[in-house]
Amino acid sequence: MKRLLAIALLLMMTLAAHADKVKVRIFSNNTIKTLNISFDLGAYNLYADGDNLIEDMVGEGRSVLVRREGNLLHLNVNETDYGTFSSIRLEATDTACILCLNPEGCKQRTYEGDLEVSPLKGGGNLQLINNVEFETYIAGVVQSEIYGKKSDIFRIQAIISRTWALRNMGKHRADGYNFCDHVHCQAYLNRCIRPDIMMGAIQSSGETLVDQYGALIETPFHSNSGGETANSEDVWRSALPYLRSVEDTFSFHMKQSDWTKTISIDRWLSYFSKTHKLNTSDDAVRDTLLHFSQEHRRARLLGIPLTRIRVDWQLKSTFFSVSVDSASRNVVLHGHGYGHGVGLSQEGTIRMVELGIAYDSILRHYYTGAFVHQDPQANRNYVEQYVDQIARIIEEDKNRQTQVRSKKDDWLGRLFRLRDREEREEVYIEDQQDNEKDWEYEW
Repeated sequence: MKRLLAIALLLMMTLAAHADKVKVRIFSNNTIKTLNISFDLGAYNLYADGDNLIEDMVGEGRSVLVRREGNLLHLNVNETDYGTFSSIRLEATDTACILCLNPEGCKQRTYEGDLEVSPLKGGGNLQLINNVEFETYIAGVVQSEIYGKKSDIFRIQAIISRTWALRNMGKHRADGYNFCDHVHCQAYLNRCIRPDIMMGAIQSSGETLVDQYGALIETPFHSNSGGETANSEDVWRSALPYLRSVEDTFSFHMKQSDWTKTISIDRWLSYFSKTHKLNTSDDAVRDTLLHFSQEHRRARLLGIPLTRIRVDWQLKSTFFSVSVDSASRNVVLHGHGYGHGVGLSQEGTIRMVELGIAYDSILRHYYTGAFVHQDPQANRNYVEQYVDQIARIIEEDKNRQTQVRSKKDDWLGRLFRLRDREEREEVYIEDQQDNEKDWEYEW
């Protein structure tokens, strides 16, 4: 029987001009010596040392165990011991394939696409690389990077994440992959499993942010601006025309709007004296350090970059003021926002979407003078077909609160059973299990 389930974002390669595969190093911040791999869906061919086929059609019910052994990898498949190899690769045989990764000591994750495992150079760990369709990666990033309920939130995040990725394809070229899965690049902590996130990602198909000359811009983002974003040169070196400080009242009264940190006066002053060689016995210096304020964002405190102070004291942002609690002999930092403050505020975005502001207006608010560019090769009619069907499935789910789903009968499976049967002019009995007898052929 023809494979019925297909992963939606893998098919998005027909929706956008840039849907090539990318290599993403996953679990990049974890120490991994042993990895157990199981299969949620589909079948994989297992290769070692390049194109040496170990087993074909490895799928559900099978388990692949890889552990570091010296400079090699020891491989077991269920009870079969295959010995040691220099590298291992699991290659999906279809678009409908999902890997379940269980590294020892780490939380389980699932991914689509292929998996490459090799010994990490300079240590005793494993290096895991997910070779995956670009748009599948983008949807996974969106799910990992932002929260919310409205599809435009995810559409906006998909646009800036896609723009960043296309600008930075070679960031880890020297390491043999395109991106890592942590904040050094963009978070990518699982495959996309939510239909509302999928909808937003599909709606954004072919959309990127460009400057007045049509060039892709840098699209930094952060959790919350605290009420005002920062100029790029106040955080990094370059002053970019589209990364200007803007007022951002939309970030008020959100989860990460405000914070405080209490530090003893002695520690606070000692830090500036020892680390930055300031004369804290000078009354003017001392007064500034103990009564610093920012009505609007500033870049420095007595010549010291606030970015440095933020790192040294592990502060949520550089947007803070200082006061003294004379009773406790402490300084209290009253801060606003979370993150570097440059570019888009995610919580400000969430609030703007909830207020009904158009997604492109939100992007122009945070990226001064930038434009949303629509790739002419993206098939908008095809996009809208998927959006309509996902919207229908989301609505159906609201009316099926007691529905018990298996991993093969989730929203994505229902979407593609519908699409696949429409294309083949077949009828599917939806309330039955996904077996051969479910089909009634009409051709």
